[in-house]
Amino acid sequence: MKKFGLIGFPLSHSFSKRYFSEKFKKENIQGCTYDNFEIENVSLIKSIVKDEPQLKGLNVTIPHKQEVIQYLDRLHPAAQKIGAVNVISIDEERKLTGYNSDYFGFQESLKLLLKGDLELKALVLGTGGASKAVLAALDDLGINYQQVSRIASVNTICYEDITKTLLKEYRLLINTTPLGMSPKVDTYPKLPYEAIGDSHYLYDLVYNPETTLFLQKGLNQGAKVKNGLEMLHLQAEKAWEIWNQ
Repeated sequence: MKKFGLIGFPLSHSFSKRYFSEKFKKENIQGCTYDNFEIENVSLIKSIVKDEPQLKGLNVTIPHKQEVIQYLDRLHPAAQKIGAVNVISIDEERKLTGYNSDYFGFQESLKLLLKGDLELKALVLGTGGASKAVLAALDDLGINYQQVSRIASVNTICYEDITKTLLKEYRLLINTTPLGMSPKVDTYPKLPYEAIGDSHYLYDLVYNPETTLFLQKGLNQGAKVKNGLEMLHLQAEKAWEIWNQ
């Protein structure tokens, strides 16, 4: 028997448990289970690994993606660069290696949207934890970017700085904020959407609802759009690949 699971707090609306349970059933994968380990204190990961000798891998969700690093034995370079871990593999010696499959999921999903159109610049809306994997993926794709926050700083501009002229220069807009996420579906990043055209791409990490106001406003202007659901599926499949490599 091989065990896999998820650590985080709270875990009432876990995507991972449902996804992997359905995957095992659909693909007729025998002898595998997936459990939620709802822990408020991330240090409890040590006792989970000790008490579950059949545990081969873990997903990590909020609020533990950064704090868990101190309890790992090794870090994949991408996870080290991002400073966050959402996948842990556990080897025969019970050594823990941390990865960031959000990075892989976003990168592959973005490449499918852009279809080779990599000669462009990106505006990354938001500077929270979700933006870190996005920035690392853009770096590795050679896409120049500018981060946007509510308050301008040394490395960021604020939303008021986004002009029609700036949007001619930046054709890829990526929302890493929770704006537009259910139940607050009437919220969206404040941009001059009238300056967006058919050469623009809008990517929203939010996937519920399927079409946020951010994406709808892009569609109204003829832009190509994508939500975060494919990224979510790709990062889960990457986790499965990591656990079984």
